[in-house]
This record gives sequence, C-alpha cells and structure tokens, in this order.
Amino acid sequence: MTKRRQEQFQKVVLAWYAANARAFMWRQNGDTPPDAYMVLVSEVMLQQTQTSRVQEKLPLFLQQFPTVHELARADNATIIKAWQGMGYNSRALRLRDCARAVVERYNGVIPASAEELLVLPGIGAYTASAVSAFAYHCDVPVVDVNIRRVYSRVIEAMLTTASMLPEKVVTEFAASVFPHGSSSEWHQAIMDLGAMLCTARSPKCDDCPVKVLCASAGKMQEKTPQKRAEPSFRGVPNRIWRGKIVQMLRELPENTTLPAEIILDRLFSAALFEDTHQTEAWLRGLLEKLEQDAIVRIISECKQQNGIERMMLSLATGESE
Repeated sequence: MTKRRQEQFQKVVLAWYAANARAFMWRQNGDTPPDAYMVLVSEVMLQQTQTSRVQEKLPLFLQQFPTVHELARADNATIIKAWQGMGYNSRALRLRDCARAVVERYNGVIPASAEELLVLPGIGAYTASAVSAFAYHCDVPVVDVNIRRVYSRVIEAMLTTASMLPEKVVTEFAASVFPHGSSSEWHQAIMDLGAMLCTARSPKCDDCPVKVLCASAGKMQEKTPQKRAEPSFRGVPNRIWRGKIVQMLRELPENTTLPAEIILDRLFSAALFEDTHQTEAWLRGLLEKLEQDAIVRIISECKQQNGIERMMLSLATGESE
C-alpha cells in the first residue's frame, strides 16, 4: 500500500470509528485510559467468548476480584466457580497464575511493554500487545482474528469470505499501517470494523468506509470456514463434556465430593449406551485430564485400570494437589 493510500485508509477508518465505536467498560472513556488490570481480565475473557457475555460477566468477576492481588490469592476452586458461564476453565487458572506472577515480579503493577507481558504465564502475543496498546497506549501492532481478516481483504483480493493471507504477511502489514500515537484507537477501530461490517460470513461491503480502498470489496464468494476436528465422544466435543462435569462440581456444597458413578449417570441414560466399559474408560480419561489441568481433584480408592467405582471428585483447590 502506498503512503498516500495508507494515509487515506487511516483517515476513513478513524472517522468511521469516531461515529460508530462500540462502547465497552474495558475501553477508554473520554481522556481516561482503562485500568490495566481490567484490560488484562477482559482480554482473557474475550478469547473464544462473545463480547455480550463478557460485558455481563466482567463486572461480577471484578467485584469478586477487584485487584490483581485479590486474584493472585484465589485458589483454583474459587476461580473456577467465579468463571461460571465463560467456558474454557483453564483460561481462568492461567489468568490467576498471571496475576501471581505480576504480584511476585512487579509488586502488583501490570507491566506496560509487550515484551514483559509476553513472558507472564498464559499470555500470548495477541494479549501482550493488546494490553500494551489498550491500557498503556504503547505503539505496538495488534493482530487478532478480526484484524487479520480485515487486513487480508484490504491487501489482496480474497477469493472467498473464509480466505486469509498468511500470518507473516499480515503481521508485517500490521506493523507498518497503524498510525503511531493512536495504536489503541486504531486497533479498536479495525476490530469494530471486522465485527460490524467486515464479518466472517456476510460482509457488508456496500456499507464499509474503506470499500474503495479494499481489494476484496464485493468480490468474495461466501464460504463457511472449515472447523478443525476436535476430540469427541458420542458425537459431542470433549470440551462440552468437561463443561458439564465442572458445572456439576460447581454446584456441590463446600467440602463435599461427587462419585464418578453419579457423574456417569447424569451424563448418560443407562439405556443409551451399549458398551459400559468403553464409556467408563472414556470418562476416567476425561477426569484424569481435568485433574492434570488442576481443575478437579480425584480421590480414588479404585485400582482397576478403567474402573470408576469409588472415584470421588471435587473442584481442585490448587493448594495441596
């Protein structure tokens, strides 16, 4: 993209954003930048979770854990209960581990540089750059799936709505295109553009402010992105089964356990499965993986290879396991 087109691109995107920006509590309000802790929590929540759900859950989470110090002190069971309705419970544990590292290494002050953020537990390249840009207004490029989709379509004519350029190409473009001094505003604008107009399935090209600058506007065939296969049992992804089990344990009174046999009965009607041994072996493997992930605690007196008899479960505390 030539310098002139780049300047035009920046101008129309920022003008559109000024008139159409979505309002979220984790975004800047007037001249007041958002709290870095709030930005960190929101960015972890937003991973594979809709913004509407995060808007609902974030205030409740921050009410329970108002500071990074409070979050750092929480045990696994408390965190998992607070994360109810968000899915992917391991994200909550990684967030808590990140909080502990911030307290230990930075006395509770979340670092501003993407390089320092990146070495914290559970923080990837996107989250590090997002916190740096949105909380501290550092001049860093930010690339999530929405931004990658928008940039891909602007740079080169995409054949279908599912097409995107290689990550390396997009990353290089991202580093060169954002207006320095406005990284936070710019990347929020591109995210909103991707969420509201340049969508994954049915982009609204006619309404897009950058259509005259976009190589793909009005030229893409609609195509649903192919989903990657994931571990499943009886046609249902294991992550769904995991969520059902964790929810059962969330509902237990304190200091009580749940037998694995009861979990099995609640997950399946006895009349539906033909191979009890296969189902028990699968459930045992799922429970053991949840234990490895420090989400549940297994108290087992059973020595059989695949048996689940006398396996008692609760949410893990993270303190003694």
